Amino acid sequence: MSYFEQKEPPKREDRLKACITFGGTICGLANRPKGSCLDDGERGFTQGSICLLLPGLAMINSLPDSVVLVHGAIGCGSSTHGQNANIRVGSNIRQGKVKDALWLSTALNESDVINGGEDKLEAAIQEADRRYRPSSIIVVAGCVPGIIGDDIDGVAARVQPQVNATILPVHCEGFKTKIWATAYDAVYHSIGRNLLKEPKEYGNVVVDELEELKEKQRRSRTVNLMNVTSMGRVDELELERLLRALGLEVNIFPVFAHPEEMYKATQAALSISTCPTHDDYFLKHLHEKYGVPYIIKHMPIGIENTSLWLRDVAAFFGLEEQAEKIIAEEVRELEAALEELKPAFAGKKVFISAGEFRALATGNQLAELGFEVVGIRSFHHDEFAEVEYEKLAARNKDFVVDIANVQPFEEANLLKKLKPDLFLGHHAGNGTASKLGIATHVIYNTGLSYIGYQGVYEIGRRLYRQLKNTTFNKKLSKHVRLPYKEQWYQEDTFKYINSRGGEVNE
Repeated sequence: MSYFEQKEPPKREDRLKACITFGGTICGLANRPKGSCLDDGERGFTQGSICLLLPGLAMINSLPDSVVLVHGAIGCGSSTHGQNANIRVGSNIRQGKVKDALWLSTALNESDVINGGEDKLEAAIQEADRRYRPSSIIVVAGCVPGIIGDDIDGVAARVQPQVNATILPVHCEGFKTKIWATAYDAVYHSIGRNLLKEPKEYGNVVVDELEELKEKQRRSRTVNLMNVTSMGRVDELELERLLRALGLEVNIFPVFAHPEEMYKATQAALSISTCPTHDDYFLKHLHEKYGVPYIIKHMPIGIENTSLWLRDVAAFFGLEEQAEKIIAEEVRELEAALEELKPAFAGKKVFISAGEFRALATGNQLAELGFEVVGIRSFHHDEFAEVEYEKLAARNKDFVVDIANVQPFEEANLLKKLKPDLFLGHHAGNGTASKLGIATHVIYNTGLSYIGYQGVYEIGRRLYRQLKNTTFNKKLSKHVRLPYKEQWYQEDTFKYINSRGGEVNE
C-alpha cells in the first residue's frame, strides 16, 4: 500500500532509518559497508531540538491564496513571524505583489485539552473560508491535538462540503518524531492527497491539433525543479538559466506555486531534486502514481556538484554534448573569477553546521575554494548522504562529524578544540561561534546566492570580505561568555552519546 493512502506519512526513523545521534569522523562514515545503518542511540543529556512546525510552516506559508490554520496552542505558530519577511519578498519577486503570511490559530487552551478541540477547529475552518475566500485552507496539527486525539482529517472531511476552499490536513505533531525533516514529508503528503487532481474543466477545453501538438512538445521538455524554501529566487534563476541553456522549460514546485496550478507537476517529463533530504518522499509518489521519472542525487552547490547535477539532467534528455560545452564554459569563466580570491582561503580552517545535504555539499564547495574542513555538524543522517561523505573523505584529511539535532553544548566543545577560522551555520545558529571569537557566515539566506556556478563565486566573494576583517567577533568574545564551565571544554565531546549497550560514554 502506498504511504499516500494513509492519513499521515510515516516518520523518517521508520521509513529511512534516519538518525540524529552520532559522533565520529568523516572517514568512519565514508568507509562503512554500503546500506548499513548508524547505531542511533540517545544522548544522556540533550540541550535542544528543532520542531517540525518550523520547516513545515515555511513551506506552506508561501502558497498564494491560502490560509494556514494552526490547530494547537497559540505559540505554535510563532515561527511564522520570523519567516514573514521571506514570504513578503518571495511573493513580490515571483508574483509582483507583496503578500504577508496569512495564518490563524485555534488557540487551544486547558479546557480544550480536556474536552477536545474538534468543534473549535470546525468553526475556525468555516470562519476562515467566509472571511478570506481562499483557494485552500491548510490545517496544521501541532502537538496538543495529537496528544488529545483530535481527528483533523475527520474534521476536514466533514467540513469540506460546507466550504469553497480545498482543506489540506498537515500532521506536524513534533512529539512523534525527532527527525525535523519529516515536516517536508508531511506537507508533500497533504499536497499529494489533495492538490494534484487536474481540474475537470481543463480536460474539456477544445483546442486545434496544432495547439495540442505544441502543448505535448512543451510538456516533453518541462521539468519540475523542486524547492521547499531551501533556496531563494536568485538561486532559482541560476538553475533556470542552466536548464534553459539545455532547451528545457522549468516548473518550480511547491513554494509559491498556486494550489490550483499544482496538478501541472504531474505532467512534466522529469522531476529534479535540488536537495535529496527534502524531496525523495514526493518524487517517488509522482513516479509511482503519475509516471514522472526523477533525479535525486547531488545538491548543486559547488563546482563539482553543479556539474554532476547538470550532467544527470542532460543525460536524461540525450543532451550530453550540449551540457559539456555549457559546463566547460561556465567552469572556465568561474575559475578565472576565483583566481584572485583563493589565496586568501589557503590554510583557513572551517566548521559547517546545517541540514545534512547542505552541510556536506557546502563542505565540498569550500574544499574546492581551498579551505580545510575541520568539522561538520548535520542535523540528521540518512542513506542519501553516503555519496557526499565519500566525496568529502576523498578530498579532505579526516575530520570530525557530529550528527545532532542542534545540541549547542557539543558544538561549543568542538569549536574550542578545533579552533576554526570560520564557522558557517544558519542565521539563528551562529551565536555560539561568534561568542568564541570565530568569524561567522550564514549558510543560507533567501536573498543571497549559494546555488550553481554563480553561487560558488558569490559565496567566495562574501567569505573573502568576511575574512578580511574578523575584529567584531574577536572583541565580542572578550565581553560575552557562553554558559559552560571550563571543565566541559576539557571533556570528550561525545561523552553523552549512549553506547550500543545503552550506557553513556564516560
